[in-house]
Amino acid sequence: MDTLNILYLVGALLIFASIMASTLSARLGVPLLLLFLIVGMLAGEQGILGIEFSQYGIANFVGQAALACILLDGGLRTSFKSFRVGLKPAVTLATWGVLTTVMVLGVFVTWLLDVDWRFGLLMAAIVGSTDAAAVFSLLRNGGVKLNDRVQATLELESGANDPLAILLVTGLIALNVDPAGQSVLGFLGLLLQQLGVGLGMGLLFGYLLARLLPKVHLAEGMYAILILSAGLSVFAATNLLGGSGFLAVYLTGVLIGNHKVRSTEHVMRVMDSFAWLSQAVLFVVLGLLVTPSNVINVWHYSVAIAAFMILVARPIAVYTSVKPFKFKDREIGFISWVGLRGAVPITLAILPVMAGIEDAFMLFDIAFGVVVLSLILQGTTIPFMANAFRVRIPTNKDPKEEHEVWVSDKASITLYEFEVQAGAFAIGRHPLGISNRISPDEISVFALVRGQQIVVVEEDTKLRYGDSVWYAMRGNHASKIAKIFNDTTLDRKAIDDFYGDWLLSPSVKLGDLPFFTDMATSESLADTLKYKKLKNTESKWEQTVAEYVAQSLETAPVSGDTVEIDDMWSLVIKEVDDKGKLRTIGLKHEEPEKAL
Repeated sequence: MDTLNILYLVGALLIFASIMASTLSARLGVPLLLLFLIVGMLAGEQGILGIEFSQYGIANFVGQAALACILLDGGLRTSFKSFRVGLKPAVTLATWGVLTTVMVLGVFVTWLLDVDWRFGLLMAAIVGSTDAAAVFSLLRNGGVKLNDRVQATLELESGANDPLAILLVTGLIALNVDPAGQSVLGFLGLLLQQLGVGLGMGLLFGYLLARLLPKVHLAEGMYAILILSAGLSVFAATNLLGGSGFLAVYLTGVLIGNHKVRSTEHVMRVMDSFAWLSQAVLFVVLGLLVTPSNVINVWHYSVAIAAFMILVARPIAVYTSVKPFKFKDREIGFISWVGLRGAVPITLAILPVMAGIEDAFMLFDIAFGVVVLSLILQGTTIPFMANAFRVRIPTNKDPKEEHEVWVSDKASITLYEFEVQAGAFAIGRHPLGISNRISPDEISVFALVRGQQIVVVEEDTKLRYGDSVWYAMRGNHASKIAKIFNDTTLDRKAIDDFYGDWLLSPSVKLGDLPFFTDMATSESLADTLKYKKLKNTESKWEQTVAEYVAQSLETAPVSGDTVEIDDMWSLVIKEVDDKGKLRTIGLKHEEPEKAL
């Protein structure tokens, strides 16, 4: 009995310490997942507590379950809008990109370690795919607003590339154990089975569960447990049928999450807790499993493999995968950099150990080192790289918080929190008098919080810096109000610098803009336009802004896309609706010597 209580105590303390360490994550700029690993290592056999843990089977069990929960939560938060702009490139990255990474990195690893090519490819396959837990965590909680095309591609890729990575590792383990018993046709057949069954099961049960949940009436706390148990059931059943359980559970989450009803919407925070608990447990267990001295012994291999993967293999894979989809070089550069590795490579590295492959422990130690380096180098530099590659989108139209309150099975009211920033337009105004563009029937003040206390809103109440106002709204007015509360002088300058000083309607003709009137009417335009870059220059002045942007981009537009008119003028997309239709476009002017 004492032993059992000691296990409870140690396990709970480790999770508690991991969560408390999260308060240091933002201050130190260290990815939270890395702190979970460090807590596990400190508790391990060469750490403070000296816990000896070498149960690879248990670690694999925990890893599979935790990753399934993380992917389910990621799917629940993936909007169909992401599929509009990122599905094709993400699928290409999750297939061709993974294969290219493994092949290119495998050649390097074979040479570096001076091993058989089968062993080298196995090492490459273990670290060859991006990790959903790391990508979801760092992109969604990193405080960086990215170009929608880039963010959607990265998130969908991380959710979809696990099946091929697991299949490659499984096949290469078999190739190392029994080379004569494997064939290319057998591998391709297994690949099609994994993807086909995983896709079919995910779509089928995602659809059925999305339709079932609105008809089930339970206590509020039960819905999240129901969704989690259903997702894990789909994961396990798909694996038993020879399909990819990870792909199936992710697609199940996507279909449930996009079918917004009372029974699903309010469980997001509970599911978020499940996902964080899964990440904490998973990384702590993996930290316990590793022996730091063994990782240090092969650190030079980890550094070389991580450097080659980040600087050579991943860029080649990304460029060949997404360039056909008209991605810009700066977007390709950022996607290449954010090829985050996390729990998946370490979990996959457990499989060769369990299969009894020679030098499998070296593979595990090298993979662990690569993951740590990836989290440090790539995870900590996401904000910097987003600015360097110009894929970060400045915004002041997001509320601080929002909560959806379902008042019936089909009707809901959304509560939004806005905080008054220094220099904002809202200062000195009544909470209900901040905009005359919104009907009083569509907005009401739910609460005004000042100095941590609720303030009664009266006729003479004026907003101050630091006030938080909760509004209940009908209609899509959150972005308008957010600008009023967040639109500081510094924000306005950053946004104007990014989008330009003029906002255009998509339906206006380029030739009708006063800046281009002389160019459009000149008979010898092609000879006099010094900074001409595009073909068919004479005809572009007859196009609307939307037509010109669509012709130039040749891909689904997203906020932040830039289209050059000439060396001094460019169009920058500011707003795109959920159907991909342009709403607002900025016109930006730069002097020739400053133009990029």
